Amino acid sequence: EGLFMAIIKKEPFGKLSDGRAVELYTLRNTKGTEVKVTTYGARLVSWCAFDKDYKRTDIVLGYGDAATYEKDDTSMGGLVGRHANRIAGGKVVIDGKTYQLDLNTGSHNQNHIHGGFQGFHQKLWTAETTDEGVKLTYHAADGEGGYPGNMTVNVLYSLSNDNELSIRYEATADADTVCNLTNHAYFNLDGFAAGPVLDQEIQIFADKYTWADAESLPDGRILPVDGTPMDLRQLTRIGEHIDDDFDELVMGRGYDHNWVIRDEQPVVEQESGMFGFDPGCPIDYVNGGLKKAAYAESSSSGLTLTCYTTQPGVQFYTGNFLDGSLPGKDGVRFERRTGFCLETQYFPNAFANPDFPQPILKKGDTWRAQTVYVLGHKD
Repeated sequence: EGLFMAIIKKEPFGKLSDGRAVELYTLRNTKGTEVKVTTYGARLVSWCAFDKDYKRTDIVLGYGDAATYEKDDTSMGGLVGRHANRIAGGKVVIDGKTYQLDLNTGSHNQNHIHGGFQGFHQKLWTAETTDEGVKLTYHAADGEGGYPGNMTVNVLYSLSNDNELSIRYEATADADTVCNLTNHAYFNLDGFAAGPVLDQEIQIFADKYTWADAESLPDGRILPVDGTPMDLRQLTRIGEHIDDDFDELVMGRGYDHNWVIRDEQPVVEQESGMFGFDPGCPIDYVNGGLKKAAYAESSSSGLTLTCYTTQPGVQFYTGNFLDGSLPGKDGVRFERRTGFCLETQYFPNAFANPDFPQPILKKGDTWRAQTVYVLGHKD
């Protein structure tokens, strides 16, 4: 139990508009669970498992080919970087020097989000299979999106026999730069075609959240969740308070906020494997520095999803801006709130808020992070 499987299939996933070929990799474990990842944007395309009625259920929203992903503007399943989430004015100061990043979000396109006009989720990655899973690599050029330094990113997707999907990140750069990577998968525990997730339940292991304005930019305040609809410390129906007359939810059109994960603890690095991971051992949730960030479940499918991470924050987003504009897998249209995201991250807009953990990668250092999603069944 807990061993990582390397039953991997590689197949074509269509072509991009410039003719480049895209690949799809399938990881499969002994429980018959399958995870599919594509080289376009290092995106998570599907995650199929058996629900309580032994029905195969794919819990990840996605598209059927690379060409549709290329048209997507929702970061669907994407590996987002160099900086996930928003930066006010697209301005970052590193070593006293100001850098202007792409301005690609906001009511007047005045802010930066998800790496710019061509973030990591819109790049073609190279892939290789390892004993632990699929390793994807991207080399970002100096100046891309406005960011300084040439950066190399490796991401390892692994699937264990215990239905643990591990995403391990490693990044290096030849100049001080920004690094805040996440995965932007949209989950629906009743299956990607099931419609709104409002009856599914969520629990977030956080006593505080970062207040954000109408542009979803934190202003530095870290507020208690007590007595507000942001209090998700107990298992709560997603739709229970999502439309409450509460400024944060009104401005965000629902949940789209960063929670400060409880019990911040240092990452204890293990010595083996490229990602400090020993494929002969189950994931070490405590000594590996992984904290429990969130838990979700569905009474309908009986499936549960637990999120662990080494990162300090998690963005819980309820797909408020999905609009069904592109045909997804099996022709399904992903309308508003038909999926939820658990994006592990540094707090958004950290450069404007020096008390927040700062997403800086120093020249010559290696940035490492890990997020693990565990699929289970309700007792």
